[in-house]
Amino acid sequence: MSTWGAHWWRIVPFVAGLSVSVVASGISLFGMVPILLWCVLAHTWRTGLVVGMTLVALLAWFVLPRQLGWSGPWVPSYVERFWLYALVTAFVCAVGLAFQRRLLAGAGWLFAMVGVGFFITGVVLFDELEAKPRDEGVLPGPPGLRVVEGPGYCGSGNCSREVTMTGDRAPDVVRGHLESRGYTARTPERMCREVGVAFTHEVCAEPKTISADTVEVTWYVN
Repeated sequence: MSTWGAHWWRIVPFVAGLSVSVVASGISLFGMVPILLWCVLAHTWRTGLVVGMTLVALLAWFVLPRQLGWSGPWVPSYVERFWLYALVTAFVCAVGLAFQRRLLAGAGWLFAMVGVGFFITGVVLFDELEAKPRDEGVLPGPPGLRVVEGPGYCGSGNCSREVTMTGDRAPDVVRGHLESRGYTARTPERMCREVGVAFTHEVCAEPKTISADTVEVTWYVN
């Protein structure tokens, strides 16, 4: 039997996971680790394929919604893509290994993946202590508008970013853009959205009309 015929069930999850990573613009390389290791360690094609595609589905859930600008209680936050993803995928892999009567390997997988996930989470949180917020659905801006980013602001343990968007009916276009990315009006001057599954965080944007064709948007994480 050819190599493809014998190992197609290992190749399918790997290619599917890699495709998700490409769609997510290469930001999900950490997410490929459990898929790759599972494709190497799995023994039977049934369990191997079921668990492998489950891992691909989890990867898509953790990386694609934010890439598409979605928000809400079922959209994982950026930090959850490390610790929560590691926790969930480690459990799935451990169950798969248990079905293959490899309980010791399953326990080792669980502790190793969770440890790596929490370590990366710690590094990310440390780097973001005095870091400006990410794009958070504000960027990229709506088509047809010219976007110029300002210096932003950091102080008192919080940072913000700001952009000036210019174009026809910019204030209305920007407000519609923010609404399409999950922002809702909290006050006439502020729009917010929540992201996160286990621990939510709130991002607020303040669009300030400068003129009929110019609006300045400042956003920050609460």
